[in-house]
Amino acid sequence: MKQMSLAQGGFAKYPKASRRAEFLAQMDRVVPWKELCELIEPHYPKAGRGRPPVGLERMLRLHFLQHWYNLSDPGLEEELLESESMRRFVGIDLGHERVPDETTVCKFRHLLERHGLGQKIFQRVGEHLRSRGFRLSAGTIVDATLISAPTSTKNRERQRDPEMGTTKKGGQWLYGMKAHVGVDDKSKLIHTVVATPGNTADAMMLRHLLHGRERRVWGDKAYFGLGRVIKEVAPRARDLTQLKNNVNRRLTPLDEVVNRIRSKTRAKVEHCFGVIKCIFGWRKLRYRGLAKNANRLMTSAALCNLYMVRHKLA
Repeated sequence: MKQMSLAQGGFAKYPKASRRAEFLAQMDRVVPWKELCELIEPHYPKAGRGRPPVGLERMLRLHFLQHWYNLSDPGLEEELLESESMRRFVGIDLGHERVPDETTVCKFRHLLERHGLGQKIFQRVGEHLRSRGFRLSAGTIVDATLISAPTSTKNRERQRDPEMGTTKKGGQWLYGMKAHVGVDDKSKLIHTVVATPGNTADAMMLRHLLHGRERRVWGDKAYFGLGRVIKEVAPRARDLTQLKNNVNRRLTPLDEVVNRIRSKTRAKVEHCFGVIKCIFGWRKLRYRGLAKNANRLMTSAALCNLYMVRHKLA
């Protein structure tokens, strides 16, 4: 058997922090662990007869790792065995304890879903950011993105998830869940999240994405012509959604210029979608049912907000 080197034993002469280690160190500093643990603690099982439960903060760290790296329950267990930076973030020493197995991770996720704690985590993170000086401005950007769901029917029911929906975009039919968000036009923080089946029209959810104190409402052409709805929810708001052609009126060159100007602000919402779908890697749904995926969406939105302001909080 080949002898272990000093580097393999943890005594590297030229250590350098990886991108993963730097990212986890940043998020460790900005996540309000104490506040979130106090939120979940009333629902978490207490020690009694039998094996004591894993520490609450450790399970919450494991849960957030699943969101940041889009890991399944078995995938998280494998990554913890392979990645030293992940074990350091969670606080696991393989010389003294085992990695929590996939069943333990799954049960904790079901606990959060059963008590609707994804929504509460999103709200608590919002309160934490407001206490740190990140206030809502008078403008909201509304938009929606579709997260694909598996289309296979190779399951027990021999059918696709009935709670998802199909929509057509760019000449292509897509199947999954729609994530509707309301984003602050200054800080780019998400203040409202709604999950619906994929066949729900964007315009139908507009009134649910406004907080009522807006002076400006931005949106793409899917929200054109909804000035009356905006006035009902936010009476003092200006309708700054993009213009589009209709039967009675074609866009003029001036209208095209107005759309380009408005799109510079409206595009800020895409940064949030980029974090969730590209950086966190959540491009496809893993669970069946709208409730489970909505719970994950709420937690992902909370973590997205923390990621967006991590340099200002650290």
